[in-house]
Amino acid sequence: MSYVKAMLAVLLLLSGSVVAEIAIIVHPANNASVDQSELNRLFLGRGNSFSDGSRATPLNLAEGVPAREHFDTQVLNRSSAQLKAYWSRLVFTGKGTPPAEHPNAAAMKAAVAADPSAIGYISASDVDDSIRVVATF
Repeated sequence: MSYVKAMLAVLLLLSGSVVAEIAIIVHPANNASVDQSELNRLFLGRGNSFSDGSRATPLNLAEGVPAREHFDTQVLNRSSAQLKAYWSRLVFTGKGTPPAEHPNAAAMKAAVAADPSAIGYISASDVDDSIRVVATF
């Protein structure tokens, strides 16, 4: 019985450390600042510009990537299933298109570094000098 408890404790520790912190990233030349309400607005298709009026292009990681799961629940306060249903409704009614998806942190960093209007997110451990961090969650 103690073996099972020990294994459960290890699994809980490992599952919590998959994505410790999410970094919201933009192009290095982008001087925008964002908060959680602005991220909600941008990533839910309710706006397409930063608070300073410059164009914003939100980018998602692919479904199933741990950082995406963390972003959906911790920043957007929705489950992946809720977001999928939300975007399905908007696409069906012609009222919106979900953010483009990138398969991993390297692809996300490359896309954000290439587009001054882009905003995305990655695990904080994947941050480098090719992008600028504007918030962490």
